[in-house]
Amino acid sequence: MYVLALAFYRCKRLVLNGLRHVISPRTHITLTSCKFATISNIHISAPATSPNTDGIDISGSTHIQVRDSFIGTGDDCIAISTGSSHINVTRITCGPGHGISIGSLGAHGENDTVENVTVQNCTLKGTMTGVRIKTWQGGNGYARKISFNKIRFFRVNNPIIIDQYYCPTKVNCQNKTSGIRVSDISYSAIYGTLVTDKVINLSCDQNFGCINIVLDHVYITSTVPKKKAYSYCFNAHGIQSHTKPAATCLLK
Repeated sequence: MYVLALAFYRCKRLVLNGLRHVISPRTHITLTSCKFATISNIHISAPATSPNTDGIDISGSTHIQVRDSFIGTGDDCIAISTGSSHINVTRITCGPGHGISIGSLGAHGENDTVENVTVQNCTLKGTMTGVRIKTWQGGNGYARKISFNKIRFFRVNNPIIIDQYYCPTKVNCQNKTSGIRVSDISYSAIYGTLVTDKVINLSCDQNFGCINIVLDHVYITSTVPKKKAYSYCFNAHGIQSHTKPAATCLLK
């Protein structure tokens, strides 16, 4: 049985403020097919080792604000999935957990779409990933017009990720000819530290690639003195400026 602590379906103009969630059995809060909702001053806490304890999951929803909250989980702090648009995530402290994610999208060949998402003024501490877009091979649809602005990382494992080969079981993972189109993604004013050596990992679909990726004022360093950090790209197209380590792997 899939247990949800708190679920909202087809809500309109929801205001959820000042709630405290501790150790939910699974996902803490879900919004499905909602419009014009505001979630603020929420405190969510679950152990880093607790599986599938997403903080806030948003799907099929539009004009949603999530702000001024603390989320610590064993999975995504916030996950924004198919059918969602005009989502604003502001002043969130995330950690532990798997960071703030778009997706996953396109599982089982589904046509999934996410657009017009802004994540800004957020802090991520000790998370497995930082800001992430994850899509399955074989899906259809798009993830576009997504911005990550003024993000601070503290000892994050994998700060910036686009993973278009998402396959968490690592079993029978296959490349497909169809894929989610990823475009118009910006990362700006992002600073902090990581505990691995791969700061930027843009693994884009081999057929379509990622289009119009912008990296501007991204500075992330290893917590290990003198350890070199680097960026990786596959079929990612865009521009970079004031980025260290430099993402010279970006294609024009």
